[in-house]
Amino acid sequence: MNAVALDFPTVSYGEFLSRFKASLGSLFQKENIDQLSLSRGLPPNVWKEIMNLKPLSVAIPKEFGGRGVKVKECLGILSAASYESLPLSLTFGINIALFLEPLAKYGNNIIKGDIFKHFLDFGAMGGLMITEPDYGSDALSMRTQNELKDNKYHIKGTKHWQGLTGLANYWLVTSRNVNSDGNLARDVDFFIADTHKPEQNIEVQEYYDNAGLYMIPYGLNKLDIKVPEENKLIPESTGLKLMLDLLHRSRLQFPGMGMGFLKRMMEEAMTQCKDRIVGASNLFSLDQVQYQLAKLQSFFTLSSAMCAKSTLISGIDKDVSGSGVHANSMKAFVTDMMQEAAQILVQLSGAKGYRLSHIGGRGIMDSRPFQIFEGSNEMLYTQISEGVLKDMKKKKTDNLADYLSINEITKDAAKLYSKELNFTISGPLSQRKMIDLGKIISRIVTVNDLTELNDAGFNQELTDNSIEIVRQEIVTLLASMNHHKDINAICDTSEKSDWMDFF
Repeated sequence: MNAVALDFPTVSYGEFLSRFKASLGSLFQKENIDQLSLSRGLPPNVWKEIMNLKPLSVAIPKEFGGRGVKVKECLGILSAASYESLPLSLTFGINIALFLEPLAKYGNNIIKGDIFKHFLDFGAMGGLMITEPDYGSDALSMRTQNELKDNKYHIKGTKHWQGLTGLANYWLVTSRNVNSDGNLARDVDFFIADTHKPEQNIEVQEYYDNAGLYMIPYGLNKLDIKVPEENKLIPESTGLKLMLDLLHRSRLQFPGMGMGFLKRMMEEAMTQCKDRIVGASNLFSLDQVQYQLAKLQSFFTLSSAMCAKSTLISGIDKDVSGSGVHANSMKAFVTDMMQEAAQILVQLSGAKGYRLSHIGGRGIMDSRPFQIFEGSNEMLYTQISEGVLKDMKKKKTDNLADYLSINEITKDAAKLYSKELNFTISGPLSQRKMIDLGKIISRIVTVNDLTELNDAGFNQELTDNSIEIVRQEIVTLLASMNHHKDINAICDTSEKSDWMDFF
């Protein structure tokens, strides 16, 4: 495998990507990725061959020997990886969106050169530590603290469910400054921890038995480290805004991880349905199968639109801290599509699909956590609705179609669904209705991105089918919203609930 030629930023991206795809496909065929995926982690020799291809060079600035942190190139690498292995793509995604891009944008120039060199020359990896055992999505309540003493920040706390636990060489660690009274500041600080150095090494107290994503270690981490002042990220205003910018950019680039995976699910399903004979014809001739295949093609199409839009709006030169509706729409919708695509492929594949050594069966478990981490989808859909309803109130309109027709990220798609969206929202909505509304808005946002891609020359038939499939989903979601009843869980289900007592 000639990895040396891929090390030059001067090599065209087309050549770089095509050679990466070919090398990765050849490697996984030689090493049998279906069998490798049954065990935890990857053998060191496999990791070495992958990292020798310099995949993370796409997220390193040119002045430090990288390819320049271009979103298109980053998404292309994520997509190429997820076509072969979703966990591998997530490994790259963690490194790119949660470490390298923040370092490139907010890191102190004093430390950048050495860290980027380790990534390029020695295959180093980095991750992000936010989540704590007692504070999952409630990141602002984190208890990990930092205190400046003798020109070093002393950071103490506990973090968990960090992808690449015990494997990453560098960590971007979040904490809150403790004042002289022992109280924690509201703002959040970010620090780079270099595990090569004893004072910055993070103790892994436990490795988790994650049900999917076997390639990636997760666990419980104890922090009691000291880092120099220059290891602190430099926010443009506040740490909270930095965190929003970081997380929104990551969510805007989720489609890169979804793209290759959805393409693989679609292609595997098409092959299965054409080759599998049932009675006198193949699966492909069945009406229900046609619909399922059309949905997979729609997922591929919508994810393509997301990638194209992300390329335009999520570069590190952009401030995306205020792009919550768009970012949450991309992350939640594409990860829902990933899970449904894996379910469809397994259903079409029959018994053979229900195996970890099958790309579909493995895909169900590997794609499921994407709907949970970096903000569970129910939470993100709720936040989408909250953001839209707040803006509707500000613009003094209660008609959803009217509002979406003047919103920059929905206005073109709103015309396509004006009939379905022509209703008013008055008064507060229950959380379950807020989730349904968030799902509807996320689909409108994505179709809006699709209209832009279509205008650029994307396949018209795929576009038309996707618009109609989304219409069906919107109608279903609206029916769900309109027929919600006040149904709540029963506290005690033990009384008169054993059917055997009545016969």
